[in-house]
Amino acid sequence: MFQRPPSFFEIWRAHTRIREYLAPTPLRKSLALSEQFGAAVFLKLENWQPTGSFKVRGAFNLLTQLTPAEIARGLVAASAGNHGAAVGYAAQQLQISNVHIFVPGATPHAKIQKMERFGVHVHAAGETYDDAHHAAVEYERARDATFVHAYDDVRTVAGAGTMALEILNVTQDLDALLVPVGGGGMIAGIAVAVKHVAPDLRVIGIQPDASPSLRDSLRDNVCYEEYTAAPTICDGLAGGIGQIVFQVAQQKLLDDVLIVSERAVHQAVAAFARDEQMVVEGSGAVGLAALLENPAMFRGKRVALVVSGANVDAGRLAEILGI
Repeated sequence: MFQRPPSFFEIWRAHTRIREYLAPTPLRKSLALSEQFGAAVFLKLENWQPTGSFKVRGAFNLLTQLTPAEIARGLVAASAGNHGAAVGYAAQQLQISNVHIFVPGATPHAKIQKMERFGVHVHAAGETYDDAHHAAVEYERARDATFVHAYDDVRTVAGAGTMALEILNVTQDLDALLVPVGGGGMIAGIAVAVKHVAPDLRVIGIQPDASPSLRDSLRDNVCYEEYTAAPTICDGLAGGIGQIVFQVAQQKLLDDVLIVSERAVHQAVAAFARDEQMVVEGSGAVGLAALLENPAMFRGKRVALVVSGANVDAGRLAEILGI
């Protein structure tokens, strides 16, 4: 089914709709990172969301617009973990039951536990996000369930875009905003909002070199909705992109895409723990990884990093920290 990007008005409406359920997250200047990089570095702390991830924005915006008939059919989604927890939490708060989430077999245990805590039924399917997505689509067709897309639904994207309104409400005096990119729903919503309010603010997508699906889609002028990713700590960013972010990119609302190494992501996760006393998952740390690998690009600039999630297994974190 064809999907379109949200309008700025739809993002503003999403902002008014979800603030009943979600408080704004802080935009905090990092003294340590600012000193290290010779820049003013700000952190948009989406890892402080109730589910530990930005995904809860899109989930609330979508679920609050469902009809009683759509709710009655039950909900189904595919997720690498964070979207599933977000749908589960939003459903719990809205008193919606019968939620089924399909996840790849290698989904971190911490993310599965969080989903189950919110009362969803978790089903492991295959090894990749694409495998889980296919299984969820089959479930949707077999049960006539209501599909809740993680990144390629205008309602999900509009919800994610509300983050940009919060950032711009604090400051519009930024040079660049670094945004993690998996399926691309977050950066699509952010780009629409930012370019409407502050068109000179550079919106830069960050992907791990294990899964540069947006970069390759733009290079080849083909929307790679499925993409074979190499093993990566950035499980939430592995796989293809959605139609919506591809359209947003073609509209020239994205300024750049940077690719970061696994080594830099590991270093960024450790730096967040060491210097900020903050737990950040690999997918949420790619903005800092981009600073580590491109310091000259941002020296003297005012830069905000979207810290998109905190959901990392304790064992993986201990391994990265060498403890």
